[in-house]
Amino acid sequence: MCNIKYLLLSILLLAGLSSFAQSTHKQPVDYVNPYMGNISHLLVPTYPTVHLPNSLLRVYPERGDYTSNRILGLPVMISSHRGRSVFGLSIQYEGESLKSNKYYTYDNEIIKPYYYEVDLDEANVHVRFAPSHQSAIYEIAPNADKDFYLVLSSSNGELSADGGNISGYQELGGSPTKIYIYLETDAKPLKSEVIPSEREREKTIAFRFPAKSKVVVRYGISLISREQAEKNLRREIKTFNVDQIAEAGRNIWNEKLSKLSVTGDEERKVIFYTSLYRTYERMVNISEDGNYFSPFDGKVHSDEGRAFYNDDWIWDTYRAVHPLRILIEPRMESDMVLSFIRMAEQMENMWLPTFPEITGDSRRMNSNHGVATILDAHVKGLKGFDLEKGYLASKKAITEKTLAPWSSKKAGILDQFYKREGYFPALGVEEEETVPEVHSFERRQPVAVTLGTVYDEWCLGQLAKALNKKEEADYFLARSKNYRKIFNPETKFFHPKDSSGNFIHPFDYRYSGGIGARNAYSENNGWVYRWDVPHNVPDLVELMGGEDAFSNALDDMYNTSLGKSKYDFYSQIPDHTGNVGQFSMANEPSLHIPYLYNYAGHPWKTQKRIHTLIDQWFRNDLMGVPGDEDGGGLSGFVVFSMMGFYPVTPGSPIYVIGSPMFETTIIDLGNKKVKLTCRNYSIENKYIQSMKIDGKAWNNSWIGHQELINADLIEFTMGKYPNKNWAANPIHIE
Repeated sequence: MCNIKYLLLSILLLAGLSSFAQSTHKQPVDYVNPYMGNISHLLVPTYPTVHLPNSLLRVYPERGDYTSNRILGLPVMISSHRGRSVFGLSIQYEGESLKSNKYYTYDNEIIKPYYYEVDLDEANVHVRFAPSHQSAIYEIAPNADKDFYLVLSSSNGELSADGGNISGYQELGGSPTKIYIYLETDAKPLKSEVIPSEREREKTIAFRFPAKSKVVVRYGISLISREQAEKNLRREIKTFNVDQIAEAGRNIWNEKLSKLSVTGDEERKVIFYTSLYRTYERMVNISEDGNYFSPFDGKVHSDEGRAFYNDDWIWDTYRAVHPLRILIEPRMESDMVLSFIRMAEQMENMWLPTFPEITGDSRRMNSNHGVATILDAHVKGLKGFDLEKGYLASKKAITEKTLAPWSSKKAGILDQFYKREGYFPALGVEEEETVPEVHSFERRQPVAVTLGTVYDEWCLGQLAKALNKKEEADYFLARSKNYRKIFNPETKFFHPKDSSGNFIHPFDYRYSGGIGARNAYSENNGWVYRWDVPHNVPDLVELMGGEDAFSNALDDMYNTSLGKSKYDFYSQIPDHTGNVGQFSMANEPSLHIPYLYNYAGHPWKTQKRIHTLIDQWFRNDLMGVPGDEDGGGLSGFVVFSMMGFYPVTPGSPIYVIGSPMFETTIIDLGNKKVKLTCRNYSIENKYIQSMKIDGKAWNNSWIGHQELINADLIEFTMGKYPNKNWAANPIHIE
């Protein structure tokens, strides 16, 4: 009997331990560290955004970065990536001079993708928050022995109170967009009052509550109407329990992040899943019960059963974020491409957008790379959008709008020159700018514009070919080789050329071009733009003098020092951080460069470089992102690279192989799963010795999209030292 009793007790103890182990097992969302990169190396930090994947409602503490001593109130909603909260929410006390919003020092902050918690020192209040897609909930628990006020303000709009709710809107200046809000509390306030303001359009309402009473606030937001904001709240949040909404959000995040399942080093998992989380911040789904407000024509439209997405900086995201969604979120990516085409149709000139935002298309940066997202989706088999319309909108944007950066004006004299001569002209030495469409600060960026546009023209040519428009295909594909016109055969760099056809002299590829090198390039110097021909790398190899010369030139980039002090270098080119020699890990035009060794038959150098760059610049710490994280721009590179491959040329259905950084990676395609596995896995074993796809040897340093998605098992055999014979044939796919 005694032995049986102890046996039963042992079984119960083991069952309990097993249950505890299961309950504490880390899921993908538990690896996400929103604080990674919260201190910038130079410019803008990576904000710790609390939101559900691709959702309209996003928040983060309103402060400069992690080092900030204070936050401004409580966030309600940011209207754009890196923007400020649209409404102000704060807690203030009886006897104070009530303000529209208030700064607080803070403590005990917790941020997860689906949850926020903080103590506000001056208000002596504990705050908890959880978001849904178009609504959210706050739990506010003050500790002071006096009545307190819950204060909501709109800096440019209207607010009104009715019992225990507040509703109204805020206008987003210079656009037709309004953000509507409907807010309610779980307890009726003792009273409500309007706080007077010296600013005519600022409206502030305060609800008074008894001392030390915990208040739960829930609210919905809308781009359509106050009534729709209330509907969004009612549809999504049916409780006043923050934990329930947080748990629902946690489950949603786990479902999304589980589309990529990895095993291996725990620290690498943090970097991987944090990066994957950041690719889900944009674009945002702005459909509301089948309708959406479009800032592109100021009207409400039916979404016709397809979600409408907005808020994207395509110059940053076309390179890796959109290609990643093609793999793991094909329906979402198809809806996004359709959204681009709808935006173009809603705008006056039917120009494909470049920087679509909640306020409209801000037309920032250079080039028109939305065409690459359309082509990439098409060649990789996505359906659900009109390719003819996409081609027309792309062609009109590239041929009718000026190519001058940061401009929405029609094509002018510089564009006529580009069409005639095949390159965007630079200003001569001491020549003053007189062309009206050129931005006074952003300048002409002639090399960046030329290289970006010939790639866009290659994309147009491929689309025209797919649509059986042979004459147009031939025209644009021929133009796509005009990068040769600004290639300096003596220096082997892309070099700004004036309108007379002369290279600008004197010229230094490290420093020339003024602030941001914008008189020649864009945010990066000539060493980065030396490699910006993603649509025809084999031809670039030949221009550089062949495979060995090309590989050596890549080495030279990493070996060439800044040549001056960091404070001097960065005062001129502040985006050019994350340096290894002249290479910048911090800016999107650099992302494909480490993979270019494969085109010269030296994939082992890519394998080494990818491991080194990620270990150096993407880390689980407060400065763990090397530059501006533009809504997934850098993070998409990390996700692909840690899986072991990268889309060097969006619009071409191949991936260039790097070096897998996990023992296993499982890609959930929806209808099937692809498993990537590493034999001899360890942190040190970064070099590929051999590779198999479904048991068959693969000796290429690239893999086609169809080969990838049709595979069941891709096996890498890894080693500590390079196998320089594996996949030593240069990539020759144009």
